[in-house]
Amino acid sequence: MSLDKPKPKNGDASALRVAVVAAQYNENLSDRLLASVLERLRDAGIRSDNLVVERVPGSHEVPAGLSLLSDGDAFDCLVGLGVVIKGDTSHHKLVGESASFGLQSLAQAHGAPAINGIVVVDDPMQAESRVGSQIDRGAEFADAAITMGLLRNKWKAKTQ
Repeated sequence: MSLDKPKPKNGDASALRVAVVAAQYNENLSDRLLASVLERLRDAGIRSDNLVVERVPGSHEVPAGLSLLSDGDAFDCLVGLGVVIKGDTSHHKLVGESASFGLQSLAQAHGAPAINGIVVVDDPMQAESRVGSQIDRGAEFADAAITMGLLRNKWKAKTQ
């Protein structure tokens, strides 16, 4: 588990419009991840009326949920959240890779950054450590959303 992370981008994030779609699977962990993301976004000055949060059944559905919200120019950044824990098969890898590909495809198709906040782990202890007990991945995902939203708006303004 890496503790290395980029420094968040400085800038006025108050006008950023952010859509967050979070999986309900592993709900206790996903809820904590979502709460951390929202707290960090609000601490950065993003107004509640500029935040849209939707829930979908699982991490595999996160890209589709964000796609439903990302039509047009409604959001400056999209954030997909979920926690996938390894079971007896390799299904967790398929879900993680599929969600990652879906989020990247979504970002390219819609021109809005899509932050991959799908945490894929081998066991519940790893999941626990990544949603706040040792590392706050939610805050890191929010910082990435702010940085990418500001970058998008910077270059969008220069091309208009």
